[in-house]
Amino acid sequence: MKVFLTFFAVAILFVTACKTDKKTTETNENQTEITANFDTFGAIISANDALSSKEMLTKFNSLQVGDTLNIKFSSSIKEVCSKKGCWMKLPLDQETETMVRFKDYGFFMPLDSKDREVIVEGKAFVTEVSVEDLKHYAQDAGKSAEEIAKITAPKKEFAFEANGVLMKK
Repeated sequence: MKVFLTFFAVAILFVTACKTDKKTTETNENQTEITANFDTFGAIISANDALSSKEMLTKFNSLQVGDTLNIKFSSSIKEVCSKKGCWMKLPLDQETETMVRFKDYGFFMPLDSKDREVIVEGKAFVTEVSVEDLKHYAQDAGKSAEEIAKITAPKKEFAFEANGVLMKK
């Protein structure tokens, strides 16, 4: 009986070990694919199951100020902070965009990343941006004094805090 129980225990350990190796192999293959196709910033994320920018716009339109949604979507970079790369704007359609900042100010995007395709994962939310902040962002983007002076009212904004970004090579 002891021999049978010992054999049974060894068989279970062997089966469990084989399953773990398969998962590790799949994870390594996914990581290799990401490394080959994308530059990564922040947390390591997967390229799988990302919404399109239009699908993301639908999600944003369903949110109220103060709501949050953990999500992943793809778009192309319309604009990036010209001083540090500490924020970027991603279009959702022809007229609407989202302002993306980075979790804990923990990473930045390259200053020359405009028009590059990205996948971002993190927290989407709706906020109201003050006139002071809007003017600050306009200065960072290199807008003229005349354009900055035209900013006189707060703006409802679709915001995103990314914990990870994949930028297509």
